[in-house]
Amino acid sequence: MRATEHALRRAVAEASRITWDRGWVANHDGNATAWVSPGRILATPTALSKRVIEPAMLLVVDEEGRVVRGQLKPFSELGIHLAVYGARPDVAAVLHAHPPHATARAVSGHALPCFLPEAVVSLGSEIPLVPFTPPGKAAEEALLPFAKTFDAVLVEGHGVFSWGDDVEQALLRMELVEHLCRIAHLAEATGGIRTLPHDLVSELLTKRRAAGLGPGRRGDRERR
Repeated sequence: MRATEHALRRAVAEASRITWDRGWVANHDGNATAWVSPGRILATPTALSKRVIEPAMLLVVDEEGRVVRGQLKPFSELGIHLAVYGARPDVAAVLHAHPPHATARAVSGHALPCFLPEAVVSLGSEIPLVPFTPPGKAAEEALLPFAKTFDAVLVEGHGVFSWGDDVEQALLRMELVEHLCRIAHLAEATGGIRTLPHDLVSELLTKRRAAGLGPGRRGDRERR
């Protein structure tokens, strides 16, 4: 059963505060959206710390990014969120933040293989790196092919985007990306991470699909 708008507002506001509490955002960094109904998406407003976001502050925008309800202004990266929704009819929430270890990896220009079996089931074979582009349409177009295949990405010079069936899943994926990047950073002191055998990764990806995770495994959001 699809969550009510009231419940989604609370979930987005809570996720916003969690990103601030964990040090994944600073100043006005980060943004979050949640799909409410056909043609209607909740979005955090721009120019506010995620520490202060309350459910009533959230905007309702249409699939072109136009505000249909709310007094504040939408964030400038809204087009990236809309591109993900357009590419993935199963996705119902998108988050963006700058978790330090993951963002450090992104700004240094490195993707990350999922080197723990649990991570392969949760995220797929890797957390890819979206090449750097200027903000705006170019950034949307650069991320789009990755959105069709992956559930979380590192964006060169920018940070992390994650998405999922709901706000909680998108948040957990963001959390796992940062956890893996922190482990990878610590592992550098002892020679770096070792990737999993190819046969095991293939087996884990089969389990991922069987668990109903990843793209291309559910009907459109309108059917929820």
